[in-house]
Amino acid sequence: MTLNILTHSSLSPIRHGFFTRKGGASSGVFSGLNCGFGSSDQHEVVALNRARVAEAMEAPALVSVYQVHSADVVTVQKPSDVDGVKADAMVSNVPGIALGTLSADCQPVLFADTEADVIGVAHAGWKGALNGVLEATIEKMLVLGAKRENIAAVIGPAISQAAYEVGPEFLEDFIADDDQNHRFFANGKGDRYQFDLPAYGLHRLRTAGVKSAEWTRHCTYANPDLFYSYRRACHENAADYGRLISAISL
Repeated sequence: MTLNILTHSSLSPIRHGFFTRKGGASSGVFSGLNCGFGSSDQHEVVALNRARVAEAMEAPALVSVYQVHSADVVTVQKPSDVDGVKADAMVSNVPGIALGTLSADCQPVLFADTEADVIGVAHAGWKGALNGVLEATIEKMLVLGAKRENIAAVIGPAISQAAYEVGPEFLEDFIADDDQNHRFFANGKGDRYQFDLPAYGLHRLRTAGVKSAEWTRHCTYANPDLFYSYRRACHENAADYGRLISAISL
């Protein structure tokens, strides 16, 4: 089956893609292009899926890190730079290395300065975004020669506000950081709230001063045919869930 890859014009002409679950070799609850070695899927099948992604990216190497919802960023000059590393973002200025980030509701964010040929990826769930992973990625790109005003950032498929119910303590954490953060919450049922993760991500990116910040406007929870979703898997009492991959390379 052919891979289904979402792209965004603001990152062109740099090669990139937000990969859906279409076109993979996994089966069962992972049916499709599961790229997460952290899942209980068969290791060799995940490796095959990732090889298909690398081929689609026309990249000799596809790398990712062990994601831990941090604000830590790795500078990648060679594939081995990520071996055993726990972090949630990567940057590079080396051709031939596709930087990949995994997600299943959290925000996958791709960055590119097309003039300086510097790229980045970030895994930005609520915790990483709140703790500054997006800004940290931008700062690491600047070290490699990027200019803030030339960086385009695109948020890929992520959980939408309509599907993201949270409790009052969650809201309190965000208000403690910035009392204006209430704008990203809508009233839900009872004492629950609906959190707008992509809007929060866009706010953080635009406040950081990048040239452009966009969201592809795809909700992972709402479209099971195209996307894996951790929250949907929980609601369905599924045994596990697949991980989507988003990648960019020079």
